[in-house]
Amino acid sequence: MPEVRFRVRWPDHQQTLCYSPSSTIKDALRLNHPYGVSEFVQRCTAALEHASARVAQKYGMGCGQALAQITVIQSRARPFMDDPDARITVEHFED
Repeated sequence: MPEVRFRVRWPDHQQTLCYSPSSTIKDALRLNHPYGVSEFVQRCTAALEHASARVAQKYGMGCGQALAQITVIQSRARPFMDDPDARITVEHFED
């Protein structure tokens, strides 16, 4: 399973480099698409949980880094949840 890192631009214009243990994150997120905060968190959570499950199928245990990344994304997104105009964009995938 190829690991993927993806660069996220938050509504405050800061950037974060995020991690996925699987390229399936590319199926969940489109480059340069402005996601609402809730949608972005939901897509990331589902994709990273799926990726962790794929790791578990192959290696017998899930990916702790993927689950930690979900926590980071949820925490980073929390301040923007109540702003209906806030958008999050994936700017780059690094294989």
